[in-house]
Amino acid sequence: KLQRVMILTSLSFTSHKASPVAQSKAARMNVAKSGYRVFSANSTAACTELAKKITERLGVELGKSVVYQESNRETRVDVKESVRGQTIFIIQTIPRDVNTAIMELLVMAYALKTSCAKNIIGVIPYFPYSKQCKMRKRGSIVCKLLASMLAKAGLTHIITMDLHQKEIQGFFSFPVDNLRASPFLLQYIQEEVPDYRNAIIVAKSPSAAKRAQSYAERLRLGLAVMHGEAQCSESDMADGRHSPPCVRNTSGHPGLELPLMMAKEKPPITVVGDVGGRIAIIVDDIIDDVEDFVAAAEILKERGAYKIYIMATHGLLSADAPRLIEESAIDEVRYRCRIFISDSLLQQENNPAATGNVNYYVDCN
Repeated sequence: KLQRVMILTSLSFTSHKASPVAQSKAARMNVAKSGYRVFSANSTAACTELAKKITERLGVELGKSVVYQESNRETRVDVKESVRGQTIFIIQTIPRDVNTAIMELLVMAYALKTSCAKNIIGVIPYFPYSKQCKMRKRGSIVCKLLASMLAKAGLTHIITMDLHQKEIQGFFSFPVDNLRASPFLLQYIQEEVPDYRNAIIVAKSPSAAKRAQSYAERLRLGLAVMHGEAQCSESDMADGRHSPPCVRNTSGHPGLELPLMMAKEKPPITVVGDVGGRIAIIVDDIIDDVEDFVAAAEILKERGAYKIYIMATHGLLSADAPRLIEESAIDEVRYRCRIFISDSLLQQENNPAATGNVNYYVDCN
């Protein structure tokens, strides 16, 4: 009798198949039971596209939320579903309005925290204010301030890519995954750069030498370093070269005399390494203001490099960067400069003149 009951029960289950609506509801329940959800921190094209790609790859649905600016420019976030006890991933790209993007991330993280989310993980491909990670005279380390704000808002983990300095991870009180774009850039060099064995990796400043050395060692190529006044990527007036002033301090103990402080003076632009008849590949983490890159390309051209590639992870391309590249002297002398950046930022969002493809190129022929 027991066997008969089990057979009849199994037949009844197999004869009544679930409808498509029920199957979709079951699938959503399975996603919820998986313990994690993915939310987009804003409704911009860049963030929406990245969030859709991630959720499609994971096979889950994008979390329901509304992020908008009120008439007085205050940021408001409404989470439209329960996140209690779940691990939440917040996708946030950084558009041109950096401060608004930061507020969106902070407000959403705090909203999820007050909704009893178990873990809140921020996925931020380009971490803003990463250049302000050092003390400049009487300024402040804004990157550390931002790390403290994110922790206070409720974030428990961050996934980012190619921080400006690896030491930035020490500013956070929670784990940070600093992913690398170098494997993709190395693959591009090997597959797309003709005769890359005749190339040389170039660091456009001494601070970028360590990154360039890593590329050179992996590709088994030579290394060149540029240094000089025009190659400083950060503000020269704020680096302390004129502080303290060049005066002798006579105050204090009469028998103690401090030495005279000399102001810094950088030499003219020079290239350490032979680039003549070679393909020069400049690698960096951020392309923002392109004046330094244009000047570096001119110097490399004068030293005999016949082709120049510029590769970076984050293509901010602020202000008139594409126009400056196209209207530079490189174009006038029919010299080729190719720029390759990853898709950590959607170029249409940050610069209307950009192409918006996954790989963004600027060719100057």
